[in-house]
Amino acid sequence: MKCINTTDAVGHVLCHDITRIIKDVVKDTAFRKGHVVTEEDIPVLLSLGKDQLYVWEKDETMLHENEAAEILYGICKNEHMHPTEVKEGKIELVADCDGVFRVDVPRLDAINEIDEIMIATRHTNSAVKKGDRLLGTRVIPLVIKKEKMELVKRTAGEEPLVSLTPYKKMKAGIVTTGNEVFYGRIKDTFTPVIEEKLASYGIEVCGHKLCNDDREKITNAILELKNQGADMVVCTGGMSVDPDDKTPGAIKDTGARIVSYGAPVLPGAMFLLGYFEDGTPVMGLPGCVMYAKATVFDLVLPRIAAGIEVTKKDLAHMGNGGFCLGCKVCHYPNCGFGKGV
Repeated sequence: MKCINTTDAVGHVLCHDITRIIKDVVKDTAFRKGHVVTEEDIPVLLSLGKDQLYVWEKDETMLHENEAAEILYGICKNEHMHPTEVKEGKIELVADCDGVFRVDVPRLDAINEIDEIMIATRHTNSAVKKGDRLLGTRVIPLVIKKEKMELVKRTAGEEPLVSLTPYKKMKAGIVTTGNEVFYGRIKDTFTPVIEEKLASYGIEVCGHKLCNDDREKITNAILELKNQGADMVVCTGGMSVDPDDKTPGAIKDTGARIVSYGAPVLPGAMFLLGYFEDGTPVMGLPGCVMYAKATVFDLVLPRIAAGIEVTKKDLAHMGNGGFCLGCKVCHYPNCGFGKGV
């Protein structure tokens, strides 16, 4: 850095904070380290008693933190998100729509392993709302070598580091199974829960069928809902391994490709996911979805609502963080459930 007259400082970068103090009124930072001095700043700086300033001495091999932040923003930016103004070397990205936010975690890790670089994001596969902050970027020092930022760009590659996939306009069919509900022995308390969860993603219920424990009837009900235009089919009940639980076999009989019967998530281990040949998902939901605040269904549904195919590998990765602690006061999604690193 070098010391120059304040009147000559336009366009230079401050190397230190400048504090403003007005007795009994205010004490704050009028100008922060890294600020680029403008013509309008000169009278203010002089009024603060700053006839001279310490500024960054321009070096063609170095970049200012704001310039570096723009590079980090460039490797992250994608559709359906916008940046905040660069401030103190930091840029954040904000969601332009509701959807599923995803991060290429291996590439993110590789970038953050480079000294003096940081990109902090939400967890990958997070369900977000319009206006939510998605990530923040900055470099640690005030100035950084250009060659290091070139390394960052090479490490990041050509594809954006993150994505935000909007929810699709979808219709769902619900198949409620079980003799106890079919014959009116107990009230159906499962369907209202599913309807509420679907509605939170803008998914309309286009059909609801009630079946007894008859495997063939359950299969036919699923197929009828699909043929009537359902973009997904959700089956409730009959998902355990007991002999009289027919739902898993009934889903298999539809001809759907079974991704997995079982998931490393508690609550929700007996979850079943399949896809028809045209990509329509069909799910079998265990009883815990009816009474537990957060289950495997809450982890999978946002991706389904965004039209993102869920794979066997995706489900397997839910084991890390897939154990709900059953807190007396549930704070999901603001907790560790479903957020493996």
